Amino acid sequence: MSDSVRRVDERTGRGAAPTLQISGLHLTYGGPAALNPALNDVDLDVARGEFVALLGPSGCGKTSLLRSIAGFVHPQRGSILLNGRDVASVPTRERNIGLVFQNYALFPHMSVLENVRFGLECRALPKREATERAQAALSRVGLAAFAERRPKQLSGGQQQRVALARAIVIEPDLLLLDEPLGALDKQLRVQMQTELKGLQRSLGITAVFVTHDQEEAMAMADRIVVMRDGTIQQIDPPERLFADPRTGWVSNFVSAGNLFRGRLCEASPGRFEVEAAPGCVFAAPGPPGSDQSGAVLFAPYHRVRVEQVDQGGVAVAAHRYLGLAVELHAACGEDVVRIQLPIDRAQEFPVGARIRIWGDPADCRLLPA
Repeated sequence: MSDSVRRVDERTGRGAAPTLQISGLHLTYGGPAALNPALNDVDLDVARGEFVALLGPSGCGKTSLLRSIAGFVHPQRGSILLNGRDVASVPTRERNIGLVFQNYALFPHMSVLENVRFGLECRALPKREATERAQAALSRVGLAAFAERRPKQLSGGQQQRVALARAIVIEPDLLLLDEPLGALDKQLRVQMQTELKGLQRSLGITAVFVTHDQEEAMAMADRIVVMRDGTIQQIDPPERLFADPRTGWVSNFVSAGNLFRGRLCEASPGRFEVEAAPGCVFAAPGPPGSDQSGAVLFAPYHRVRVEQVDQGGVAVAAHRYLGLAVELHAACGEDVVRIQLPIDRAQEFPVGARIRIWGDPADCRLLPA
């Protein structure tokens, strides 16, 4: 078992055996001769009760991975173990997986109760027991009073709750969510993030969640799986992913910090520097005498130091307000350096002000490009 899964178990206190174990998963569309695999030897463990988000740009493989777990597509090689059972050749209906989609996929001719009860009826449960369990699931999502309505009589958020109740009523071993909040407006999406995460924790369900929204992944996931070109680039808790990206690509994708490329020099043994603009120097530690020609210097937005100067330096080009913080933009040669400060400091650095910016070695580091 991977160390990352073990860490999650220690934090949550849940059992150590992973619910989901994926090993060497390889998938191509168009046959074995296809040049670009959708999944390229993917390995992933998901701990019991863990909430994992698959995050990446369009075409990165996150939806292909989710569909492989669900059984909608069949990888050419690799294994998918669900509670220790290899389900790679098991039909979707026999995997005991709950599914929630972006478009809800509710039956319009059925009532809310009938929609939620449907999966239990397919499992041949007696109608009375199926009804009781469906009513309990609707109570879980706050929709007990809407049991007799049709889906078209509900709001988008209510329909999503129905879809969630239908997924959890079967008591699944694994819950798969394919961008389930993408059709909601921002305020409702934030509310549903909290509700969905709270429900998942209270039920102890293991969940895998596909999203293209980085803020959503950061807010909800125990760990985030960043994917690119069918491969996993990094798996970490949100706070670690943001503070400690492993490559320049990951840093750029999650918008973790400034990246300076191609102008590194070893200013002193073990200290590498890049001069973003006259007087604006960023430094990071590195092995003395090493060749860092292929590296980039990473400076987190919130760790860039700044002070106003009377002359020299660079000019503040723009402010971007982020709620409780403000982000300053300053043109430094070919780079636009971003500096995040508490909102009450915005007035210290108006647009047009001359500033000096720098990054200390304690705050910056070198990354593989």
